[in-house]
Amino acid sequence: MKNLLKKYGHIWVCGYILLYLPYFFWLESVVTDNYKIMHVALDDMIPFCEYFIIPYIIWFFYVSGAVLYFFLTSKPDYYRLCAFLFIGMTISMLICTIYPNGTDLRVEVDPDKSILCYLVQKIHDSDTPANVFPSIHVYNSLGVHISVMNSERLKNCKWVRRCSFIIMVAICLSTVFLKQHSVVDVTGAMVLAYVMYLFVYGNVYVESRRTARQKVTG
Repeated sequence: MKNLLKKYGHIWVCGYILLYLPYFFWLESVVTDNYKIMHVALDDMIPFCEYFIIPYIIWFFYVSGAVLYFFLTSKPDYYRLCAFLFIGMTISMLICTIYPNGTDLRVEVDPDKSILCYLVQKIHDSDTPANVFPSIHVYNSLGVHISVMNSERLKNCKWVRRCSFIIMVAICLSTVFLKQHSVVDVTGAMVLAYVMYLFVYGNVYVESRRTARQKVTG
């Protein structure tokens, strides 16, 4: 047991979920129709496409899979990814608490049309159209891809990095093509991800570049 705790003691970080989920569900229950609508003209130009439910659902495996992979293989990458995800998710919830927001973009879906439409309807049933800015779906996807691109362990795994990029882009697109989020929500998530990248990975990047230069000049 002592060896297991020494090897996997860093699992304590994931205890954040025990704090986040009650907060999330509480916010979902209190922010119902008294929120600011996030909607811009560009949203109306994007058609609904049920096929994007596939990458939308893949998000759950993409994020949890990345956390599990780094948990088992690299503590530094694991800590940085968790810091990126959890701090950003907390900021997102605080924004939604201070500035209640939601969307009016959802369209009527016939669950009997296809399995994809059925899955979209299930998402609608389980997820309210409130608390959408910034999009956590987009933010976490960007965070996972950033962690993959900044991982020393994966720097030579080009196929992993490319697949991660494709999945990340598909997930981000899915949020607007399923009418789950406005373009404003996506933009907000990108801005937050950029700020958090500088905070979590900025010093790592600078230090790696400095080390590389020293090796060249030395």
